[in-house]
Amino acid sequence: MGVQSDSQARLDIDPVFILSPEHRPKAKYCEFTLDQIPLIDLSPINSPTPPSPTTLDSLVTQIQAACRDWGFFQVINHGVSPQHLQTILSEAANFFSLPMQEKSKVRRDFDNPLGYYDTELTKNVRDWKEVFDFTCRGEFRLPASYEGESDEILTATNQWPQNPPGLREACEKYAKAVEKLSFRLLELISLSLGLPARYFHSKFEDPTSRLRLNHYSACPAPELALGVGRHKDGGAVTVLAQDEVGGLQVRRKDGEWIGVKPIPNSFVINVGDCMQGFFVMQVWSNDKYQSIEHRVVVNDKKERFSVPFFLLPSHYVMVGPVPELISEENPPRFKEFNWGKFFKRRRDSNFKNLGTENLQIQHFHIS
Repeated sequence: MGVQSDSQARLDIDPVFILSPEHRPKAKYCEFTLDQIPLIDLSPINSPTPPSPTTLDSLVTQIQAACRDWGFFQVINHGVSPQHLQTILSEAANFFSLPMQEKSKVRRDFDNPLGYYDTELTKNVRDWKEVFDFTCRGEFRLPASYEGESDEILTATNQWPQNPPGLREACEKYAKAVEKLSFRLLELISLSLGLPARYFHSKFEDPTSRLRLNHYSACPAPELALGVGRHKDGGAVTVLAQDEVGGLQVRRKDGEWIGVKPIPNSFVINVGDCMQGFFVMQVWSNDKYQSIEHRVVVNDKKERFSVPFFLLPSHYVMVGPVPELISEENPPRFKEFNWGKFFKRRRDSNFKNLGTENLQIQHFHIS
């Protein structure tokens, strides 16, 4: 059988999934190269005794280099039980295997961003995936609108399906463990910036953090679509668990896309645009740590599951360069913005094509 032509492939996929030619993946599967993101061993901060100053300094130096040079890294010996990870991936598979009628009982909507969804957009193109979103603390608060000066607040609450019966417990146990890990990573990142370990903790007292179960089914035309289109995360830290299939790609500074090879019982860490990984960290660090563009490719043979945790600030937090990191020689590079309104604007663009580019880090650059 010959290679399927582009026109033949188009017949097998809804046009809403098809990317413009310049943004399509080059291959039908995720290739892994020898050039990989850094791998960091977190055992020093997970041992019964505190690490020595020398050991901690070494770990912080590794974090600093990874954030500065890549914006991504993988961690092992992170303190999260492998059982929690295996269970949530198993329960995710059980949930997504249910009939659409069953999954739609907990479908999220424009008012409540928590629950099941299968028509999400990235840069106004539909992603080849279905998701289930939940928050680790039961609910979170967001501005009712990203426009104007209204103080109205909406509360988003978890929607739990009756089936599979073990899903809620698996999600709640996993969320508690991975949230703890995310704050430990936040402390290491703070130290790597020359700040006190708990410098950023007050920004997360009423967090908008959430978790997501991702399911990427086999795609008949993986060279035309993406599981998630190219993007940068908008928050502080993303902690991603992925199965053995692989599909995450990060864009090196030279523009080349490289596949992140799955490592058993590891997490992929992305510093957000806040630091710059979710966009927040990039702003807080005043461009010292830059968020890296990434995407998810799909394949025509195997389904894939992943579970990202997004550590996100409280809705009322104003995000701007940290005062301790700016000076006459290093003036602020970003305008301050309200996290809740930014997050609401980004979230709304996931539901429908707003006719403009999704809000990105460059929109807050000081020229």
